[in-house]
Amino acid sequence: MRTAEDRRERLAKFIDLAKVYRGWSRGEVSRALGRDAGKLLPESGNPKLDLVVGLANALDWSVGDIVDGVWTADDDREVKGDYAALDASARAAHGEGKFRQMLDIAKQMERIANTPSERALSANRMAGGYDGLGQYNKSVPCLQVALAERGIPAGLRLMLTVNLANAHYCVWNLTESRSAAREVLEMLEATTMTERRERVCHAFAHYVRGNSFRRLILVENDLARVHAQRAHDELSQALKEYEDLADTFGDERYAAIANTCRGGLLEVRAVLGELTPSEVLERLTVALDRVVDVAAHEPGDWLESWGWWCIFGCNVALRHFAEDEISMRMAIFTNKAMEIADRLENWSLRERAFQMDLERHERLVNEPWVLDDEEVRILAGTMGRFPNFRAAGWRILNEARFIDAEGGARWLGA
Repeated sequence: MRTAEDRRERLAKFIDLAKVYRGWSRGEVSRALGRDAGKLLPESGNPKLDLVVGLANALDWSVGDIVDGVWTADDDREVKGDYAALDASARAAHGEGKFRQMLDIAKQMERIANTPSERALSANRMAGGYDGLGQYNKSVPCLQVALAERGIPAGLRLMLTVNLANAHYCVWNLTESRSAAREVLEMLEATTMTERRERVCHAFAHYVRGNSFRRLILVENDLARVHAQRAHDELSQALKEYEDLADTFGDERYAAIANTCRGGLLEVRAVLGELTPSEVLERLTVALDRVVDVAAHEPGDWLESWGWWCIFGCNVALRHFAEDEISMRMAIFTNKAMEIADRLENWSLRERAFQMDLERHERLVNEPWVLDDEEVRILAGTMGRFPNFRAAGWRILNEARFIDAEGGARWLGA
């Protein structure tokens, strides 16, 4: 963080920049920022919000960019280290779920990177850290920066592109997710895919496209069957490829992703009429017998997969059943999804569980909705991570009652 003196200096530069950008006089700048000409700069170096917003409007920047420019210090410290060793540490941190540590290491990698490939890989590791923390909106720009590097190897570009597809998918940028995944498939058309990384990227691209089409069933209901058929084709291919990867390499992570594909296909088959919604919910419910005691399961890909089966069940219940049946049919799925999400600290599952619960409450009249302080904390974190969810989050906060730590109940808007 910058010192107070540094912040004042940076604010002065922003004001001068606004004058030049707009062609304003000092008086015009003062009027635009709502300040006296002699009091443009706060003594503390901490600008009030209206000044930050005024500068953002004057410069056509975002408020976040102004804040970052004022408060974030330029890191000119000399950093020493072995890039390969740091990369190994970043991968180890990722494997252990230490995502904040992974971010710190990635930033060190970025500062000592000397080649386009090193800079791109550093950005990819940074994106992985943000992904693990559920901050997918920060993953996307990291991967875009990495892909802008010239002359990086085709294999690295392939990995970056499929990771970008998934990051877009996680924040519901479904056009971008399908496009990036399609680019990966096109890049691999000319290869024999004998390398493990190529096979994994190919399977992952089908997975992202399949799930993007599955989500489009909700977004574009008039094209539900078209999207369902595309989702069926893509997820079926992803399932086959992940099963092959699991058999070839004996890696349970691939088997777990194959299981997620299998669950998504059940949701899609209900839309296509290949299975009745009741049959699908029965299969999903029986499968969840494997995770009756969530706390007894090691965190990992298999537990996450069953979490997504819960979300698929919620989608089927909301899409295919009448209001008087929804609550009964959804209860096991929403509760189990949030239980698994909390066990894994998985923000994507949390976002979906909150969204499903909101839709259920909005379709059921006069059903009470109560949140405790931990649920409000998680809801706030979800709103911060998923811009498209914020409107839904505010609706939840406006409708629910809040039970504080001392057992008192009140409306959050009160």
